[in-house]
Amino acid sequence: MTARRAPRASEAEVVRAAAAHLERLGYRVRIDVDGTDYFDLIAQRGEEVGLVEAKVADARTVLAQALRRRGWGDWTAVVLGSERAAERLAARTARTRAGPIGIWSFGGGRVRVVRPARPWVESGADDPFAELRARFRRVLGALEDGSIPAGIRWDGLVREIRRSSGGRGFSEWRLDETPSPPRD
Repeated sequence: MTARRAPRASEAEVVRAAAAHLERLGYRVRIDVDGTDYFDLIAQRGEEVGLVEAKVADARTVLAQALRRRGWGDWTAVVLGSERAAERLAARTARTRAGPIGIWSFGGGRVRVVRPARPWVESGADDPFAELRARFRRVLGALEDGSIPAGIRWDGLVREIRRSSGGRGFSEWRLDETPSPPRD
């Protein structure tokens, strides 16, 4: 007789658990705020913006998503549907450029922080993504005050934010590369 595994949680369950975790920490959370599932979860507390990407499996994909979105938030985290996978990802990326990414696991309906998220830019250091984050905060503010209706797809809006780097897509920047100032 073989033991049966418990059914794997859905990505939606993992996202909801991450949202509940962040709400307990005092964050306002938005799930799939752009209507395109580009952002799994946005957490905001005051001016601080965090981004959380979730996958029940496929740690490489979720890590790549977090890296692509890193410039839009003050911090980024990934949450995986397996504690073992989260611990392996944390160990594999501890001393790499992905080190600031928070690694969380989901199990038993709750989120456990394996590695806390850290800011991408140290306090006082030059921030190559400051304008991108400021624009993103303005978009979130417009959503909050109703200038952007809730539930509207951000397809064009997000593309505009992505191209705010002077024509180059955000995902095209490497972690160790500082973008040149935008041309007027």
